[in-house]
Amino acid sequence: MTQRRPLFKHIRNHATLFDELSRYRDAAVKNLGYADYEFHKTPMFVTPEGARLTIEPERSIVVPSVTTFSGLKTKLSSAIPTLTMVPKSEIGYRYPTAALAGKDAPFIKRMRSEYFHRVDEDRSICRPVNLSYGIKSRGKADNRLEYEVWMPDEAPDQNPLPLLIDRYGEDLPADIRHFVEQSSKVHGWMGVKRAAFEALYTNTQECGNLIMCISMSVDAYNIGAKPDLSYSPEAESSIALSNAEFEWEIEGYYAPRNWKFEHDMVWHAINHTLASLSTPLDDMYANHILPIAESKTERILSTLASLGVQQQEIDALNLQPWEFLSSHSEHRVKAHDPSRSVNLLGRLNRLFYQPEQKLPSLNWLHDLTA
Repeated sequence: MTQRRPLFKHIRNHATLFDELSRYRDAAVKNLGYADYEFHKTPMFVTPEGARLTIEPERSIVVPSVTTFSGLKTKLSSAIPTLTMVPKSEIGYRYPTAALAGKDAPFIKRMRSEYFHRVDEDRSICRPVNLSYGIKSRGKADNRLEYEVWMPDEAPDQNPLPLLIDRYGEDLPADIRHFVEQSSKVHGWMGVKRAAFEALYTNTQECGNLIMCISMSVDAYNIGAKPDLSYSPEAESSIALSNAEFEWEIEGYYAPRNWKFEHDMVWHAINHTLASLSTPLDDMYANHILPIAESKTERILSTLASLGVQQQEIDALNLQPWEFLSSHSEHRVKAHDPSRSVNLLGRLNRLFYQPEQKLPSLNWLHDLTA
């Protein structure tokens, strides 16, 4: 397995992981016969008025079951002759996502924590290693706004606004800045297993000399039935919903050395590349795609609402996402036995390891989609 998916050995070391990933990407470009090309990150999007926005050039489809994506990479490669998978780019993540803002909020506010097993630990346990805090525009509209920062390990509950200002500066829109200032509240949780990989796309007519880099992922996920992940009589489980999603996102492009950047040309290439995958995917999965206009974070909110979870219940819980970084809560007790504290981490693990709705392993996901 290490030989086939060498990036897995760096799963706990992001700096090394992304260095190695870029090395495999560079090698794939050279193997296509392109010499003296340089990698560029996805640029800021500049509006006609001159505003600089951080845009997420991403699309996705949602299906009922992850098994629907069997053979996905082979099918895509056959359908799009100029799409080349990057060898050895397979990597995987397991993480819970919290919805921190309700359905009436102008944007989506979320907290996400990556999870790993400790060495020689029971494989039915996942532990958090970090938290990211993100703001997105709502829905699944084209090229949504996206702003995200990592919260410091020693202070995961600090105000994220200074971190966002430090990272994005004048590119942080005022409405995003003001939304960040509003207090966050956990509305619900989702557990995710993500199998990620990369591809290169070329089309001289639409993209010129650029080689577009596409980051793809297959997500299998469970949504908690209650904001605190406890058992829900309505769902007869602590998991309310299980689906799968395939996402494809432009992470950058290769251009000839000394190529002169053209904003509109690059964004035309980005949008064309995203659309070039949409057509064959719509054809391949026409009978399976769920007509969902919500992001995964928004689906947490609508799923909980469908079970009758009231805002008063969420307010009373007043859950904070960093509480799930520790095994036990000092001030939360079980409703039926006040002498016993709530193991929030244990509840979170149910999203990954509840026997009846257990999320698949990362290697299994990659084997499925090969």
